[in-house]
Amino acid sequence: MNQKWLHGLPVVLLLVVVLFGYSTTVDSAFDAWKQQFRQVAIKEGIHAETVDRALRGLVPDKKVLRLESHQPEFTKTVWEYLETAASTERIANGQKLLRDYAPLLQRIHAQYGVQPEYLLAIWGLESNFGSHTGRYSIVRSLATLAYAGEIERREFWQKQLIAALRIVQNGDMPPISMQGSWAGAIGHTQFIPTTFESYAVDFDGDGHRDLVNSIPDALASTANYLASSGWERDQPWGFEVRLPAKFDWSQADVDFWLPLNIWGKIARVTAVNGQSLDSSTSNAFVLLPAGYRGPAFLALRNFDAILKYNNAQNYALAVGYLGDRIQGKPPLLAMWPKEDVPLSHAEKVELQTLLTAAGYSTDGLDGKLGPNTRAAVRRWQMDNNLPADGYATLQHLNALRQRVAEKTAN
Repeated sequence: MNQKWLHGLPVVLLLVVVLFGYSTTVDSAFDAWKQQFRQVAIKEGIHAETVDRALRGLVPDKKVLRLESHQPEFTKTVWEYLETAASTERIANGQKLLRDYAPLLQRIHAQYGVQPEYLLAIWGLESNFGSHTGRYSIVRSLATLAYAGEIERREFWQKQLIAALRIVQNGDMPPISMQGSWAGAIGHTQFIPTTFESYAVDFDGDGHRDLVNSIPDALASTANYLASSGWERDQPWGFEVRLPAKFDWSQADVDFWLPLNIWGKIARVTAVNGQSLDSSTSNAFVLLPAGYRGPAFLALRNFDAILKYNNAQNYALAVGYLGDRIQGKPPLLAMWPKEDVPLSHAEKVELQTLLTAAGYSTDGLDGKLGPNTRAAVRRWQMDNNLPADGYATLQHLNALRQRVAEKTAN
């Protein structure tokens, strides 16, 4: 392009030229991706006409990419999360639905063994009982992410897109109903397409598995997922406990399971409701979502089943707690350490960096306090004569910073 001609253009017109050229480049690259994806999808059994109809006129959704890359500076503390998840309004709505859908929930319970209150808890957390199922086009969102999402996740998104097209092709849900979250989750209880294919059921008997327009299908599919993930019929997810003063905090670990009667007799753990643990051989682990200064729980196998649905301990705890409250159980007795200041994303990365440099590898610097980071924090706490609960605080970060400052000074 002639540079002199460009300099003579009005600013507004020049901007139009630049933007048009950029748009053409993006469209050209996306069109090339669509052609490549078309071949892959057809090899996976998707009919050519299904692919063509889904991709015709499709352009990337920039908002989806912004949402994928967005990293909030602070995340909610567990007590803030639970306060929202199990709000007074949501508990009341759940209890009303427990009555309104009693016959349906009883039939689902009889077939899958999942207590109704926990199905309602998942429904409440995932879509606020169907009021927020999402308005993003599933196909457009997944195509956008498969084309331009995080590189290491593009294969996953492409797999989800093929599954979404298969759902349409099989006639389970019409294309107009394929709307959901920006990340491609569908319906009242937010199944991703591959989960839909594996666990969705036609519970209302109309010949289609429809998680958007059929509440029976959505709730029964969720129960099927939990049952297939190891849900133990009519057993609790866990319960609040009191730990003895001299409890070995290193035993509060997701990998340290003991029968309930051993926790009771030998470790002197007691249920806050006075229930005896002596007669049960069900295995459980001690869960300390806010460290040794917050509430303590014994989590059973059904807690693990909830984690298969969403692999976040706070989520699984929220499902269990909201379900308990819908059932009519009382609120927690122990107090949360609300004076704790949550770590920002940058501070979590710094914590991981300092722990790894000190010889306590976190297996990555992702700013997420997952099991590897909790294990590293626990090892550091043990070596520094601190309660080894694996719960990271600002005080811990400051102590690690101080060690670095002292080494630098020396």
